[in-house]
Amino acid sequence: MKALAYALIATVLLSVFTAAQTSSAPTSAPNTITVGADGKYEAAPDTAVIQFGISVQENTSKDAYDHASRSAEQVRDLLRKNSIEPKSAEIGYFSLEPVYDYRNPKRKLVGYRVNSNVTLKLKDFAKIGPIVQGLADLDVTDSQSISYTLDNIDAAKIKAAQDAVRRAHAEAAAVAESAGRGLGELSHISVDTFEAPRPVPMRAMAMARDAGAPAPTAEFSPQNVTVTAHVNAVFALK
Repeated sequence: MKALAYALIATVLLSVFTAAQTSSAPTSAPNTITVGADGKYEAAPDTAVIQFGISVQENTSKDAYDHASRSAEQVRDLLRKNSIEPKSAEIGYFSLEPVYDYRNPKRKLVGYRVNSNVTLKLKDFAKIGPIVQGLADLDVTDSQSISYTLDNIDAAKIKAAQDAVRRAHAEAAAVAESAGRGLGELSHISVDTFEAPRPVPMRAMAMARDAGAPAPTAEFSPQNVTVTAHVNAVFALK
């Protein structure tokens, strides 16, 4: 009986696997041509994203909270001095948690730590250097990073998709002509867009307190933002 049961299970699994393979296999209707093409849109970024954390530790939760509040006020003052509204900075999270010493079998409470993450988006790239330098001078922040992006990434994806469709049409027309046929109407198309991966954002290191020292980003150009699209299209043949 067990052997029969195993045989039935194997037959069912084989049938499911075969059906899955059959359903996923691409099918083409007669007198059609299927093409795949890639498109791309590349542009200089228009937005800089500065991310940093505020992290402080004190003996009591109240002292840690008060210290974090003073640190946050220093950051707000820095933004105001650079003509940036503090409300334009976004807080991703805020946490207050106990800190324990686990070196002994019985853990010992040694203090409280406040952690928060702040994101600032800038259109004026000239302000990046003063902000990064100012955050380092305050010595109240950690994990600073800078990255660049497009404010309207959806518009870039549309342009990449349009380029991919244009390439697909040109490729299909060339193949149809080579076969002595004319290219008919587009009957089906699928589109996938991707934002090209970029290097890990630059970590802002502690900088020299020399006022004349240039910022780490000084005189460099931000990397272009590249968006790609892939289309699969089916055209009728005349």
